[in-house]
Amino acid sequence: MNFITTFINAWGQPEIKRRILFVIGMFFVFVFGSHIPVPGTNPEALKSMFEGGGGGGLLNILDIFSGGSLKRISVFALGIMPYINASIIFNLLVVVFPQLQELQKEGEAGRRKIGQWTKYLTVFLAALQAFGMLMIFTGARGGVGSGILVNPTLFNKFFIVLTLTAGTCFLMWLGELITEYGIGNGVSLMIFAGIISRLPLQFAVDINRAIKQNEVIKVLIIFLVLFVGMIAFVVFMHLAERRITIKYARPGRYATPTHFLPLKVNMAGVIPIIFAVSVLLFPATVAGFLPSDVAKSWANSFTGSALYYILYFLLTVLFTFFYTAVVFNPTEVADNLKKNGGYIPGIRPGKPTAEYLSRVLERLTFVGALYLAFIATIPSVLIQALGSLQTLNVVAGTSVLIVVGVALDTVRELEARLTMMRYEKALK
Repeated sequence: MNFITTFINAWGQPEIKRRILFVIGMFFVFVFGSHIPVPGTNPEALKSMFEGGGGGGLLNILDIFSGGSLKRISVFALGIMPYINASIIFNLLVVVFPQLQELQKEGEAGRRKIGQWTKYLTVFLAALQAFGMLMIFTGARGGVGSGILVNPTLFNKFFIVLTLTAGTCFLMWLGELITEYGIGNGVSLMIFAGIISRLPLQFAVDINRAIKQNEVIKVLIIFLVLFVGMIAFVVFMHLAERRITIKYARPGRYATPTHFLPLKVNMAGVIPIIFAVSVLLFPATVAGFLPSDVAKSWANSFTGSALYYILYFLLTVLFTFFYTAVVFNPTEVADNLKKNGGYIPGIRPGKPTAEYLSRVLERLTFVGALYLAFIATIPSVLIQALGSLQTLNVVAGTSVLIVVGVALDTVRELEARLTMMRYEKALK
């Protein structure tokens, strides 16, 4: 209800209304482009390969990240993931290399420079991923017996790689436009649009299959219970936080106001899952470059196996601890509190405060790591157990985390803009 009220109030403001309409217009551009096939490819052959189970776990996972564009071999088949991976890499490099830290502290000019390097890395990663995808498609045949590549000449292969790379660059530019002229983070909203656009069509397919098998009631109950339950659980964990009381020393006898340092349970967000998926997909990606059919068959059988999900769970836990340590430094926070005269009641400033924050953070991260690992693996296991309900592919794991996170962050930005406009009107 809070979301509906916020949206209605925002719609009544002409400036915010224009921004919302701009975002919706960019969504239509994205959906339109996701249905434009890459020249020199046969989308029907790849579609039949997916439907026949020949796509393997690798292609199915990549299709989820691309918002369904991969299954259609559209110009947006790579999605925006190369840009996200490039951004994650530079976030880690900033922590490792002091030169990049100094560049980031220079302000807008330094951040613009790092952003420019991130774009260069995005182009490289997109070209590399497009080439790997091309190697997988080369020689692959759909269930109709026709090749995925219509005319696999050297020039056509180069043109396909160039087209897929350009599609990712266009989505990156589109995301920047949304960030500047729309509402919220443009890149996150592009992924959000890709996931949501797949949901109605896939649900219609599941219902049609359930009608033929006389299992409509069963499918609807299972979907509603799992979907609503998953969304509610993710919303609860996304907003969960531990508030640490902070007080500031003030001269005189007046009571000092109480402040809070909020520590989120899921401080790492969706990044650990992306890390884990990237590591698990690496063997399958390498196997795609090999001419041996045995390697490709092993890669497809590994993705979705019991060993795959066990490693998925453990890697998600490991990367959650790793990335949380990257984004939150207890020693730095303790030093900043000490410089500003802040302290935690009952804890001495300086090193004791850093140790206390580390202990609290370890416990929170443990809970957050288990939460991310379960939300990443359990829905995927249920999908395999309930093979007739493929709609869960669209809302499982990473997808539901992105959808909920982007929706909540967008509502917060709308509320912030409305509050700012009220202050501006009050000052006039």
